[in-house]
Amino acid sequence: MEEPCLSTQLIDGDGVFNVSGLESFLKEVKLAECGLSYAVVSIMGPQSSGKSTLLNHLFRTNFREMDAFRGRSQTTKGIWMAHAKNIEPCTLVMDLEGTDGRERGEDDTAFEKQSALFALAVSDIVLINMWCHDIGREQAANKPLLKTVFQVMMRLFSPRKTTMLFVIRDKSKTPLENLEPILREDIQKIWDGVPKPHAHKETPLSDFFNVQVVALNSYEEKEELFKEQVSSLRDRFQHSIAPGGLAGDRRGVVPASGFSFSSQHFWKVIKENKDLDLPAHKVMVATVRCEEIGNEKLASFTADEEWQKFEEAVQSDYVPGFGKHISSLLDKCLSEYDMEAIYFDEGVRTSKRQQLESKLLQLVNPAYQSLLGHLRARTLEAFKDSFEKALEKDGFAVAARHSVRIFLEKFDKGSEDATIEQVNWDSSKVRDKLKRDIEAHVVSVRAAKLSELCAGYEGKLTKALAEPVEALLDSASEETWPAIRKLLQRETKAAVSGLESAISTFELDEATEKELLSRLENHGRGVVESKAKEEAARVLIRMKDRFSMLFSRDADSMPRVWTGKEDIKAITKTARSASMKLLSTMAAIRLDEDGDNIDNTLSLALVDAARPGTTDRSIQSLDPLASSSWERVPEERTLISPVQCKSLWRQFKAETEYTVTQAIAAQEANKRNNNWLPPPWALAAMAVLGFNEFMTLLRNPFYLAVMFVIFLVGKALWVQLDIANEFRNGFLPALLSLSTKFVPTIMNILKRLADAGAEPPAPQREMELQPTRNSSNSNVTSAGSSSITSSENGPEYSSPIAQ
Repeated sequence: MEEPCLSTQLIDGDGVFNVSGLESFLKEVKLAECGLSYAVVSIMGPQSSGKSTLLNHLFRTNFREMDAFRGRSQTTKGIWMAHAKNIEPCTLVMDLEGTDGRERGEDDTAFEKQSALFALAVSDIVLINMWCHDIGREQAANKPLLKTVFQVMMRLFSPRKTTMLFVIRDKSKTPLENLEPILREDIQKIWDGVPKPHAHKETPLSDFFNVQVVALNSYEEKEELFKEQVSSLRDRFQHSIAPGGLAGDRRGVVPASGFSFSSQHFWKVIKENKDLDLPAHKVMVATVRCEEIGNEKLASFTADEEWQKFEEAVQSDYVPGFGKHISSLLDKCLSEYDMEAIYFDEGVRTSKRQQLESKLLQLVNPAYQSLLGHLRARTLEAFKDSFEKALEKDGFAVAARHSVRIFLEKFDKGSEDATIEQVNWDSSKVRDKLKRDIEAHVVSVRAAKLSELCAGYEGKLTKALAEPVEALLDSASEETWPAIRKLLQRETKAAVSGLESAISTFELDEATEKELLSRLENHGRGVVESKAKEEAARVLIRMKDRFSMLFSRDADSMPRVWTGKEDIKAITKTARSASMKLLSTMAAIRLDEDGDNIDNTLSLALVDAARPGTTDRSIQSLDPLASSSWERVPEERTLISPVQCKSLWRQFKAETEYTVTQAIAAQEANKRNNNWLPPPWALAAMAVLGFNEFMTLLRNPFYLAVMFVIFLVGKALWVQLDIANEFRNGFLPALLSLSTKFVPTIMNILKRLADAGAEPPAPQREMELQPTRNSSNSNVTSAGSSSITSSENGPEYSSPIAQ
């Protein structure tokens, strides 16, 4: 099923623009999707000349056609628009109300001129429908209309290339080759006769219009031939905007999405120029009474109630429409003067009129200046509010430029509204003052925003540096300051990059931007230096904490137990060296990679000087710490001077000496407690003096067996009583503890021996022992003389003989 044709009335017969109808029509046509690929075709010509019929056959539209059986009358009122079917690209067709209609009358030609001018303004192709028999006639073929349109179009609009296709209807036997030159000649004469502005004095017709001519046979008499010719003409509208097409060289095309607004604007401009032929004012000579008339009119204007209301209102606020109303009052006053002085001498009348106008303007000027002052104040306040909101959406520079431009334009519109037609007063001074006030506000807001941004990034940089720097300074090693430099460089680079990106929207000059970034970098260094100074003030506490941690705890961070095997001297040296390293790290700020010898100086003066071998008088006489500054370290980077280092080290050693002394005392006490054996010389004397007794034991095995039994019993008592551990607590405590445990231990051993002897031998064991009883006895005799059993109180020894 064929889709229905879309159409709407664009402008009604009273000249009212159908905005909502056009918007709805364009949405249905989907014109906004076409971009620049669309064309607008319009047709104008005499009433009842078959314009709508031609368009319906040519573009398959549904414009209303005249019913010939009802007589010739107006069919199309106003301007109608439809969508051409099956034409590429998208083509909009406008059907204009016919000219020379009896319905409007002979004198009402304003709408005809306006609609024709509108068609030429918005169309790429304009069809001029004309009768063949009108060619060559002076008052036919729309010649007066074309003349007016040519003149006004150059004044109202910038030149654009429009194709003007003259359609000759009801072609006679005269060939088109003969009719076309006559028609073109008539058009050129009209163009040449139109007064042109200086800019277009020599502009040829071809710069504005591409004139083409086509002829069609009569629709009523030769309908089939007419349809064939129209079908052939329809093919010329396919791809009409392509190079070589009917409108292939068009210029100044409005994008499809702006067609509606553009059309409304064109019609508004055309409507504001109701009388395109501006009438000349005929005036008569003024007489001697012109001055009297002028004074009367000045007094009448001063006493006018409407003027007094405006004069009072502008003292307190801006009054919209001031210029229009005051111009109207002035015009009324001057018009009354003109009416009364119309019969007087022209020279005198004109001179007195100028004097009257000057006096009236002097009376109005204070109110005008007050109005501009209120306009400036209102614009400035509105700018401040709008600028603040614009900053939430756009970058600062973009928002500032846009807001300044918008509100200066608003001021210009307001001052234009206040403009009095009779005089060209200059509002540039007030505008310049407004511009200065706006720029001052922009500068103040920019300063506040930049300050806020810088403060924010300085806060982030402080947070990113403070705690890590404190932790690095607390660890104090050779890599501390390189790590701080790396941290500072990384975090500062990140902060500077963020700030640089943030202030890019401000579009600052290079010097200002560099100053802000440099200030942020200096802030980062300042944070590190401030934190370093704080830590330097607590360096003694940090040194004692480090010494205590390294001295009192082992490599696994476990508390040390001074057993006597530890090298307290080496541990003390290691702990003090680490504390000295902390002091060296905190002695100066090393944010630059300049080398220094603070570490070597402190090591030489504080650690190496304490060695027993360092007795050279030259070294002792030249104290490297007897100075208030470090070598190759500027004073501003010094945190702890050499003299202060020496004093701190002395205080440090004094406060840590007690810890070392306590460790040595604990180690000595532990050694004494563990040394329960007799000294070596006593053991040697016992060996020499007991040699004879030892030989006696060797000669008499019975003694040896008794000694062996005594050894086993003693060994059992040693294990049961845990004598070694008891003596670790001291000699006297060991004796007291052993005296309480000795008798119960003896009784326990005897009880176990008795229980072991009372147990019967296992049957299987007896069967195994019967065949080899003799050998068994020898084995038992040669077996080990003791066995160990366990109990809750510890290991126990028992004799196999008892078993």
